[in-house]
Amino acid sequence: MFARLRKLFGSKKLNEGIKIIVNCEKLETRVALLENGSLEEYTVERKNDESIVGSIYKGVVRNIEPGLNAMFVDIGLEKNAFLHFWDAIPEALDSGLEEIQRNAKKGGGDGKGKKRIQSKDIPDLYPVGSEVLVQVTKGPIGTKGPRITTNISLPGRYMVLMPRNDQLGISRKIEDPKERTRLRKIMSEKLTIPEKMGVILRTVSSGQKVRYFVRDLAILVDQWHEIEEKAATTKAPTCVFKEPDLIERTVRDFLTDEIDEVLCDDPAAAERMKDLIGVISRRSRKRIQYFQTTTPIFEKLGIQRQIDDAFYRQVWLPSGGYLVIDETEALIAIDVNTGRAKNQDKMILQTNIEAAEEVARQVRLRNIGGLLVIDFIDMKSRRDQMAVYKAMKERLKHDKAKTQILQISPLGLMEMTRQRLHESLNITVNEPCHHCQGRGMVKSAESMSVELQRRLNSILGKSEAPGRELLVIVNPDVMDRLRTHDGELFVELERRHNARLTFRSDASYHREQVVVADAKTQKEIRE
Repeated sequence: MFARLRKLFGSKKLNEGIKIIVNCEKLETRVALLENGSLEEYTVERKNDESIVGSIYKGVVRNIEPGLNAMFVDIGLEKNAFLHFWDAIPEALDSGLEEIQRNAKKGGGDGKGKKRIQSKDIPDLYPVGSEVLVQVTKGPIGTKGPRITTNISLPGRYMVLMPRNDQLGISRKIEDPKERTRLRKIMSEKLTIPEKMGVILRTVSSGQKVRYFVRDLAILVDQWHEIEEKAATTKAPTCVFKEPDLIERTVRDFLTDEIDEVLCDDPAAAERMKDLIGVISRRSRKRIQYFQTTTPIFEKLGIQRQIDDAFYRQVWLPSGGYLVIDETEALIAIDVNTGRAKNQDKMILQTNIEAAEEVARQVRLRNIGGLLVIDFIDMKSRRDQMAVYKAMKERLKHDKAKTQILQISPLGLMEMTRQRLHESLNITVNEPCHHCQGRGMVKSAESMSVELQRRLNSILGKSEAPGRELLVIVNPDVMDRLRTHDGELFVELERRHNARLTFRSDASYHREQVVVADAKTQKEIRE
């Protein structure tokens, strides 16, 4: 088997088709999705930072905020979870509905109508101290706690079970009318869906046989019964269902018929993936291979280089243009530039289409979510603008996250939103620079000289003792500036305050680090 894989690495076939590459290490697991050798999706999960999105908790309502139309629920985490009133309205909540109908009857109504629970009813149904079963829909991001809902859903291989919602649905990405009709018929005639439960068929269900749906439904219903039993026998706050780890999620969500091969560098993880997929499809087991190599698998396949290139602020395009991606807390700004591309209408259109395709790829790679604003190169023709819009829309079809995109505005801007379930990879992998505090820039040597003069003026101006001696320690770049340009200014400072200044450089200091100390006591002077 290894000989066959080594032969494969030496051939061009490695760059063909769709492949999943799994890298398992002590501290983290990485999964890369390659399409014809190009990195399209990249996911990282660290041992001590597992995702809670999709996990189900039995929580306790701690406080209700009518002004926000929300409540905060303790689910056992550091921060209370945010539950909007609209997310607290299950489609079927018998006890609450019966109570509302009884109250309506007491008030003069007949109580027979199929009145649904409304937002205003939530504080009565979930008073402070009450227990509630919820699912995390968005993990903690920044200073915000997780977001939760009572409308629980359990994703399977081919479908999503909704235990508290009796609606049936089909993924919008299945566009073929005949296939939608076939799937709708299967749901209504072939599947025995428990009462008051609903099902949504996933995109991967297209073209699949009925027996796969029957088996998937049985697994999900059993899973829900186990969750109910655990919730009934444990005390809140507690987790009653933990979202699977990255390996299991990869098998569930990504290992579809479109995937040609899965390569994993860990034998135990490869066997585990085979066992997981074997329950669903025995044929798929053959596509999972353990690849043994002394060179890290991401380097062997050229993935690490693509990861490094993709996460720069500047991303080059084939035509010679480039993107500049700036991620802020409020939105993501993406600027498209011509770069080396010639400034002609045809070349501008080509650059913008390349930019649209690359933006769609980059948001998946970086797991960027929220509001995005893309500043394309100005195009006079409305037809060209529509071509770029269609290219972006077509490329986003591959994205599993929900996206909404608007056409290019008269200012040349395209606005879009992307579902944000987790922190972006930039925030997951990196932390703010201790020198620049996340600004991405440091003050110039000239600016540091100006600030130092102000600071010394302030210190010496407050000193009553004449002839005071100060020691100033700065970064070598700043020291070079003081020596070559501003020496006379500091000599003048000494004369004016009848003081003596001694300067010293320290290579361990960053550009903005300055220490002013008493030369005799060596004690730092802080303003």
